[in-house]
Amino acid sequence: MNESYTLYNETVMDHFMNPRNMGDIKDADAVGEVGAAACGDIMKISLKIDDITGTVMDVRFKTFGCGSAIAASSMATELIKGKSIDELERFFTNNDIVNALGGLPPVKIHCSVLAHEALTAALEDYKKRKGIN
Repeated sequence: MNESYTLYNETVMDHFMNPRNMGDIKDADAVGEVGAAACGDIMKISLKIDDITGTVMDVRFKTFGCGSAIAASSMATELIKGKSIDELERFFTNNDIVNALGGLPPVKIHCSVLAHEALTAALEDYKKRKGIN
């Protein structure tokens, strides 16, 4: 086992090796795509939102990047599903992703930030599509 592999705990490795909610949502209500040129990670999050309750009914991701980026995207989708837009905007942070993963190496925290930014972009896209300020 190489040394860099041991930087990642079991939860991070599980989400990297067995990502949850990967792919696109056909006829998504919102899509957010962000990228970080410095590290080369690109994340796209698609949401299906119940217009009446404002609840995320389904979420999918596509990520081009390192194992931490994939794990952060996967965990983010698990945490986002079932939450309301209001709850996500007011209380959800990248630290929630890091904590749910059981931590990330300091040089990989940006992956959780990118996942949060992809969600934020998707929520902004939803509001724009629905004419919500």
